Amino acid sequence: MDIQFEDLRSWKNPKARVKIMRGHFVTTHSHVNTYIDLSTIKSRCNNARETAKVLAEPYLSSVEIDTIVCLDGMEVVGTFVADILSRPGTVSLNSGKNISLVTPELNQMGQMMFRDNTKRMIEGQQTLIIAGLITTGKTMMQAIESVLYYGGRVNGICAAFSQVSKVAGMDINAVFTQKDVAGYEKYANGDCPMCAAGQKIDAFVNSFGHSSI
Repeated sequence: MDIQFEDLRSWKNPKARVKIMRGHFVTTHSHVNTYIDLSTIKSRCNNARETAKVLAEPYLSSVEIDTIVCLDGMEVVGTFVADILSRPGTVSLNSGKNISLVTPELNQMGQMMFRDNTKRMIEGQQTLIIAGLITTGKTMMQAIESVLYYGGRVNGICAAFSQVSKVAGMDINAVFTQKDVAGYEKYANGDCPMCAAGQKIDAFVNSFGHSSI
């Protein structure tokens, strides 16, 4: 596959940027015509910090957060969000807090779970869930159900990119949306026009990255 990436910068903060690649890609739940590479914001300190500023802003003054649940390898961004929300002397409702960061584990049944040493950071806690990509919302719904199962409350949902605006009736705060990625389309498995037209799959993609075929 001839990889040709394009830079995409957020209008909310140009220092929060990702790369995109056009083609035919398969995710866990769908087929998409654009791959969004989050490596820059996941792995580079400055870009992760700038992305965190965008994600943290809606929760500074009026949303209580005790724990941040990180999906899709967003732990670095989540750490910066926790730092921004908890800085002493700021207008944040969470100023001075020692905010926890946890990542759910997938068991053999594909269910999200928290081990005994981390579920105490969910039970009775006000949580914010941070994802890398939200396309169908199924994985985010699974995360919400897991937090509720362990006795937590979900006070916010955010993502680097989201194609949907709500999950479980809750607004998603996203750095990038479908409007920012011109021509972005997703299709249900078995209902993909690229497959119907005989277009070969370029790569399988997930939260770790892409694997060319």
